Amino acid sequence: MKSILARTLQTALAPALAFALAAPLMAAEPAAPAKPDLAKGQATAQVCAACHAADGTRGIPSNPILQGQHPEYLVKQLTEFKAGKRQNPIMQGMAASLSEEDMRNVAAFYASKQAEPGAATDKDLVLLGEKIYRGGIAERNVPACAGCHSPSGAGIPAQYPRLAGQHAEYTAAQLNAFRAGARANSTQMVGVAAKMNDREIKAVSDYIAGLR
Repeated sequence: MKSILARTLQTALAPALAFALAAPLMAAEPAAPAKPDLAKGQATAQVCAACHAADGTRGIPSNPILQGQHPEYLVKQLTEFKAGKRQNPIMQGMAASLSEEDMRNVAAFYASKQAEPGAATDKDLVLLGEKIYRGGIAERNVPACAGCHSPSGAGIPAQYPRLAGQHAEYTAAQLNAFRAGARANSTQMVGVAAKMNDREIKAVSDYIAGLR
């Protein structure tokens, strides 16, 4: 029979032994990513200002509005530019020097800004654009844009970007790039755009510009 002293030592040492055995497992767990630094993101964004404006707002229509965009989506796009999965000489050069932390910081900075509303301009196509966005094109199995990007155009991170208020020129250019295979980093969008004609692309792009 164990002595009282032996039993006391065993009881006292048991928690320490259990902790020692668990320590390697605890140490193996990956550290949580650091919270994005908005100040550093703003500093990085200064380099982007020539094309996207200082805070990602309504700059040149051929370039996307980044203000209010999902940070997860922005990080995904920057990562794919850097890896060459999404082709654009300017953006590939810009992304090449960014670390993962840089990407998270600048994406969080743009996402922190309130997106400004836009407006549709082609009254002759607005009804067609609304029909496609909300109901798709049934005879060609084109799904409704609202299914992935939400009825309000808010999007779903990280795969489906916010579209509401986006420049019509930029949206149309991306749909045309998907249709032509020049942009191939979304198999789903390549399939959708392949079934749309020029008029339909123009209509839904203009409708999206005024969505809010």
